[in-house]
Amino acid sequence: MNRPHTPDDQLPTTLPERLRADGCALLVIDMQNDFCKPGGYVDQVMGKAVQAAEAVVAPVTQLIDAARAAGVPVIWVFADYSHDRLPDSMRVKLLARSITAECCKPGTWGADWFGVAPVAGDASVVKHSYSGFADTTLGSVLAQFGVRTLVFAGVQTQICVESTVRDAHSRGYFCVVPQDAVASHTPSLHAATLDNIRFLFGDVCRVADITDVWAAGASSRSIPQRKAQSCSHPG
Repeated sequence: MNRPHTPDDQLPTTLPERLRADGCALLVIDMQNDFCKPGGYVDQVMGKAVQAAEAVVAPVTQLIDAARAAGVPVIWVFADYSHDRLPDSMRVKLLARSITAECCKPGTWGADWFGVAPVAGDASVVKHSYSGFADTTLGSVLAQFGVRTLVFAGVQTQICVESTVRDAHSRGYFCVVPQDAVASHTPSLHAATLDNIRFLFGDVCRVADITDVWAAGASSRSIPQRKAQSCSHPG
């Protein structure tokens, strides 16, 4: 994403400025059974705990509801990790671990949404690697909305959330990560990613910090939703 140079005195230097509802989009990343639910891929194949992902459903729901009320577009980024769609760099790691199971394969229970789900008119983006921008339509979807700030929610903090944040930052987006709306199966890596985002790649705050700004900026009249391509179900 190429943007013209913005003079220093026109940059949004405070978090409330960056969170203006008319300049934001909410990205919900990988809220799918295989990543979040007992019996899914992360639980059964990777042997990792999913309790943190289960716990994040309520704050993610709160964030989605606030986005809709403020007219902020909600964009769903979901995985299809069928082995024939993966880049070689991911496949070689599976081979090293002798993993034959496929994660979030379309049409399976594991690919279904977990706890939250799109509504008609939402945009969605399917990805086959960790970043939501890598060989996907996310860039073109965001261009339709004309936003400059991306708010991130979902899983896993240090993998797909972080990969997408880094790519968004490199494209010139302001990145905001509410720490209570992202989750990981590895708490130490969750914390390390938040520290690194806070240091270099964007803002780390809480869901309430975002929803308060959106609520304060909303007028008493109804705000029309900005729409892009319709969503598709990951399953």
